[in-house]
Amino acid sequence: MRKLTRTHLVEEGLSCFADDAVLIVSELVTNAVQHSRGREVTLTLSLRNGCLRINVHDGVPSHRPTPWKPCDEDEHGRGLLLVQAIAGARRGSWGVSDDGASTWCELALAVS
Repeated sequence: MRKLTRTHLVEEGLSCFADDAVLIVSELVTNAVQHSRGREVTLTLSLRNGCLRINVHDGVPSHRPTPWKPCDEDEHGRGLLLVQAIAGARRGSWGVSDDGASTWCELALAVS
């Protein structure tokens, strides 16, 4: 999914967003695979209202991932903090669907 994301953004002339988008996709898809226990995971990239929207759907209602501050020794737990930081730096946002089955991130396309 990382490779498809990069290819799609380069083809759309948005290569300057590719690194950030690929990292976000990697983190959101990894969470979806882990929490859905390998069920079908869907990635959707869309351009609308001046934003790149990344949506990952795992079909598992009620799981609502939240960022948390891991201890230095923890081997995982930093993904959503990275998503949150990138979204903030790109004048965007991220969130979880009401049913908890999708996680999304939007990045503003205008470069500040």
